Amino acid sequence: MSRIGKAPIPIPDKVEVTIQDQQVTVKGPLGTLTRTFRPEVKIEREGNVITVTRVNEERLSRSLHGLSRTLLNNMVQGVSVGFTKNLEIVGVGYKAAVQGNKLTLALGYSHPVEIIAPAGIEITVEGNTKLQVKGADKQTVGDITALIRSKRPPEPYKGKGVKYAGEKIRRKAGKAGKK
Repeated sequence: MSRIGKAPIPIPDKVEVTIQDQQVTVKGPLGTLTRTFRPEVKIEREGNVITVTRVNEERLSRSLHGLSRTLLNNMVQGVSVGFTKNLEIVGVGYKAAVQGNKLTLALGYSHPVEIIAPAGIEITVEGNTKLQVKGADKQTVGDITALIRSKRPPEPYKGKGVKYAGEKIRRKAGKAGKK
């Protein structure tokens, strides 16, 4: 039995969950998320608790059990608390600015890099070099932060670029001088 899959999911007070066939809709203060789950798992609500069980003991059902429970838990957590990821910009002249839902990055290219945030995602900039990406959908928050980081990943010699907050950059020694 999956240790993750058999754990029940508590539903907070402000969250509303509806289950129709294999489609689950979760509404909360931070938005609404909908996902269709595979028929190999069965989702049931009992009071303020959601349980995920598998239909049979086949390999596919066993592998989807813990995944489905985690995805459903992330939906409930996302609409009630939300998810955040932090980025840092390191480098002389590298900076970020937000206008509405458009993020403009100056990353040493000849042109500014513009990224438009999708619906449900909020990007804030603090002090031109610290970015925070917030949203209810954990996957979308991670995708947007990875997209921003991919525009100028940190390089190993000076550490310049866009990195996750707290990320350690493995540094390399530069050229050895002429002797």
